[in-house]
Amino acid sequence: MDRIHQQVILDTGPLVALINRREPRHEWVKHQLMRIQSPLFTCEAVISETVFLLQHVHNGIQTLKGLLETKSIYIGFQFNSEVEQVTDLLVRYDSVPMDFADACLVRMAELLPDSAVLTLDSDFLIYRKHKNQTIDTIAPWQ
Repeated sequence: MDRIHQQVILDTGPLVALINRREPRHEWVKHQLMRIQSPLFTCEAVISETVFLLQHVHNGIQTLKGLLETKSIYIGFQFNSEVEQVTDLLVRYDSVPMDFADACLVRMAELLPDSAVLTLDSDFLIYRKHKNQTIDTIAPWQ
């Protein structure tokens, strides 16, 4: 199994699939995480979406809490420092449309140049960092 040596930015879909065994991509995400060195980087918007999606999953919030407390998932993004860049992305991709969490993740990809986004969201094929650079992804379509 090939190890992934770059920093990995975590999107909502894989995080929910990891915690909720009933998600169709649960096993795929588990397999990917065996290849990735911790921590996974994310933002508060992803955590917010995840909490909402796990509200009816038995022990879902407790599992998320454990991942955050052990720093397996690290929130390494400060929106207050990136307001202009994130809102510019939201305007640029208004026709997709881009949600707030995705805008934060694209900005994180800009800030972490040797990174890949672990995602289930094909919109990351459309998004560009620094206006014209593709974003490396770890996704089921690869």
